[in-house]
Amino acid sequence: MEDKHIFSNKKLLLLLIPIIAEQFLNSLMGMADSMMVSNVGAAALSGVSLVDSINILVVQAFNAMATGGVIICSTCIGQRDLIRANESARQVLLVSTAISVTMMVIGLLFRNGILSLVFGRVDADVMNAAGIYFLLTILSYPAVAIAAAASAIFRAQANTRLPMNVAIVSNLLNVVGNALLIWGFGMGVTGAATATLLSRVFSAVVLMFMLRSDKNEIYIRDYLSIRPNAKKIKKILSMGVPNGIENSMFQFGKLAIQSSVSTLGTVAIAAQAMANIFENVNGVAGVGVGIGLMTIVGQCLGAGRKDEAVYYTKKMIVWGYIAILSSCLFTYAIARPVTTLAGMVPESAALCIYMLGWITIAKPVLWSPSFVTAYAMRAAGDVKFSMIVATLTMWLCRVTLAVFLIRVVKIGAMGVWIGMFCDWGIRGIIFTIRFKSGKWIHNVISR
Repeated sequence: MEDKHIFSNKKLLLLLIPIIAEQFLNSLMGMADSMMVSNVGAAALSGVSLVDSINILVVQAFNAMATGGVIICSTCIGQRDLIRANESARQVLLVSTAISVTMMVIGLLFRNGILSLVFGRVDADVMNAAGIYFLLTILSYPAVAIAAAASAIFRAQANTRLPMNVAIVSNLLNVVGNALLIWGFGMGVTGAATATLLSRVFSAVVLMFMLRSDKNEIYIRDYLSIRPNAKKIKKILSMGVPNGIENSMFQFGKLAIQSSVSTLGTVAIAAQAMANIFENVNGVAGVGVGIGLMTIVGQCLGAGRKDEAVYYTKKMIVWGYIAILSSCLFTYAIARPVTTLAGMVPESAALCIYMLGWITIAKPVLWSPSFVTAYAMRAAGDVKFSMIVATLTMWLCRVTLAVFLIRVVKIGAMGVWIGMFCDWGIRGIIFTIRFKSGKWIHNVISR
């Protein structure tokens, strides 16, 4: 019966495996990055971790615009309207570039004030490391946005292998650059930031070059001829902005939590930073399933096959359970060697592994219905509902509860994860009810 569906199991695997591999590689390289920086000192790791909390917020905004592009372009491809798909892709690139350049300028002008506002009083050596890392990574914002948009355009046409291959080379260049600049030239945090900047520029340049080929269903040339199309930009923003708000609120929440964690001292900050890295790694397989599902649902709905969209969403939720369980067990298995290689002090390492143990228990149970379902809802145009629910549960459970547990109950950094588990559980229940109701399927683009 499988041949009656748009995507066979083989086609699904060919779509998903490169995405999962790319996400997994990005997280592993992030872990390698932190291990190298950690050897410079706890202050360097803490400074980089604090800045990454801000940078992730910005990157999520770029990814949100790219998400709008995936939804619209994949729907057009499902309708076999390649002219509209190409026109939409050009607008996605224009919007992403304009937003990223604006954010870069704002970041350069107000970087010191932003660090002081978000993190308040931290040790001078931590703030110094944060200032250096923040300055250089701000310069990479346009490259990150362009690479995200180009990758999304490739994924919308079910070409997930190319972005994966570029990510492999880019991340290897980042690690080699880190090793050379941090250890070879003794540049410390400056070396780490420089390597990150150069690797991101590499990704953007290569992806844009490959996007020029007319062998692609969607290709972009003559960049200077791109002009704003208000109608298309409005449609992209209507898909991307709610997702961006959702992601931004999520990152603002993390910053609010980070401010509370920063009061616990360097040991807790370092433990929480490494626990965050592990949690990112053990979630990438599930994220890969969700990202792939957006292309699948978009093409199904574009072809007018709503039953297919429901079928694949159910299937990917199950695959999400399997993916998260596997990656959580893998991450926990490598945790002790990684903390040792990272040169973490014993107190930080022990606290990190303790928190990761609870994550490994809770995440496989709670994560898939609360996140994979949401990817399908976004692809079907139900972006506002997803945004409202995710924002409310995040602020009411994850942030408020975590801050209360840390600052009032004095439970320590584990309060962060208790709040997160509650967020996942409640969100999963609400999204499951919404999914079963069928109200999540909207008319993204009319024929």
